[in-house]
Amino acid sequence: MPDDSTRTVLVALGAGLGVALAKVGAAVFTGSSAMAAEASHSLADTANDLFLFVAQRRGGRQPDGRHPLGYGREAYFWALIAALGVFVAGAAFSLRDGIAELIHPGVTSSFTVAYLVLAVSTVFDLVSFRQSASQLIGRARRHHQDLMDEARGTSDPTLRAVFVEDAVSVSGDVITLAALALNQLTGSSIPQGIAAVFIGLVLIRTSLRLGKRSHDFLVGAWLLPAATPAPATSPRAAGDDFTQPLRAADEDRIRAFLLGYPGVTGIREVLVTFTGPGRVWVTARLDVADELTGAQVTSLVCGIESGMKRESDAVYRVDVVPIGGAGQQNSSPI
Repeated sequence: MPDDSTRTVLVALGAGLGVALAKVGAAVFTGSSAMAAEASHSLADTANDLFLFVAQRRGGRQPDGRHPLGYGREAYFWALIAALGVFVAGAAFSLRDGIAELIHPGVTSSFTVAYLVLAVSTVFDLVSFRQSASQLIGRARRHHQDLMDEARGTSDPTLRAVFVEDAVSVSGDVITLAALALNQLTGSSIPQGIAAVFIGLVLIRTSLRLGKRSHDFLVGAWLLPAATPAPATSPRAAGDDFTQPLRAADEDRIRAFLLGYPGVTGIREVLVTFTGPGRVWVTARLDVADELTGAQVTSLVCGIESGMKRESDAVYRVDVVPIGGAGQQNSSPI
């Protein structure tokens, strides 16, 4: 049975394909540049969803000898390809069509057909949006934060991409509807050209933002500071300028667990690296009590590693480097 994220992608793929075909037909039949821009947008969404489905399938494979950390990061790779390739292609077509309409205004016919297709498309887009938003809302409640913070911070690139593309699709439908109505009222197709250019710019912006998030999870590591958490006004709290945003509650749980473990006297450094959606690798350099023997240090390290995995299903691997006293003799990861 597919998990929630796979179901969300499949719903988006099915809805997007139907919407794209309807808009292509309407664009050809009516000659509307705004509808053509939305058709290219919907085709880009459909191709994007195909890449996201590949990301889900390939990223979910089990670890093997060549990939001991698993294949989870493939999800970020394919999401990056989708964001920078497919969305940009849709944006380029929208910009080209919009600029051509502004330079050489055309004539749109059969407004009724265009309105009908847009209405049906909006319903399909809203169905997909409801699925992705519901999944995000459920996660946001579990993590005690709002919907937009969850969308920005989630380590699941497919869920984030589907949610964003659904929101942009619904907005594009509304913009196209407004452009068509203005064209019908004024007799000028300039509003459609402006709408097509605007849709193209929105797609570029969306592509860059989604691409950056996938890039961050591919290359970054998250450092938990030894000091108190940063204030809410700091860049780190915003999450935009730092890779792999870890929730404050998760940071507090990790630090509290380590500092509360018998024999640990301090934290030198904790690095958290995402090995895939919802899967993290924790590396900790810890000060341990000087009076501990080598056997006790080994027991402490093993206890921390197994205990942290019991604390959270998201913890895939833990490496502990003990420092100080007897720990200096065991200063390599165990």
